Amino acid sequence: MKIVHIDSSIAGREATSSVLAKAVVDQLTNGQEAQVHYRDLNQEGLSHLTDEIFSGFQLDSAGRNETQQVAAQRSDTYIEELRGADALVLAVPMYNFSTPSTVKAWIDHIARAGVSFTYGKNGPEGLLNVKKAYVVSTRGGQYAGSNFDHQSPWIEQVLKFVGIQKVEFIYAEGQASDAAEQAVQVANEQISELA
Repeated sequence: MKIVHIDSSIAGREATSSVLAKAVVDQLTNGQEAQVHYRDLNQEGLSHLTDEIFSGFQLDSAGRNETQQVAAQRSDTYIEELRGADALVLAVPMYNFSTPSTVKAWIDHIARAGVSFTYGKNGPEGLLNVKKAYVVSTRGGQYAGSNFDHQSPWIEQVLKFVGIQKVEFIYAEGQASDAAEQAVQVANEQISELA
């Protein structure tokens, strides 16, 4: 089993989203041999997409400057980690109704035309062939399915765009309220039922 495990909380591995995502990985790997690629996006020093980096993605290796070489190598590594994975486990707290900017930067490094997706006569086609993504989303309030949730629809669309076949969300909402502990318990129950 091949799993890519991504954390993105500014609170690190102690964050609720990180703890729950680790529980997902443990549940998926229970009793199985697994290869887990772990990344904490806050420790990656990942640059946001710039014209220089984006332009470098379009060039062959010999035509790239040093900044472009570093960005392309990082992007290639992220993509290869995902390619053909059985599962992506993505810990994504909600910040200001959306994802942490590090998640957007990571997506910008894995969504590359001709590498992780292509356009054919029937529209876009994802090339990564990841079986399933488990997105652990923690939120201060109750936002699932509301007009304030600019996180889940975008994450699902962009993950499927690059070739992740199914996306399942595990929510722990109300973390800024008295319902926080109960929400974590419900999330853990959902995790315990994962195959």
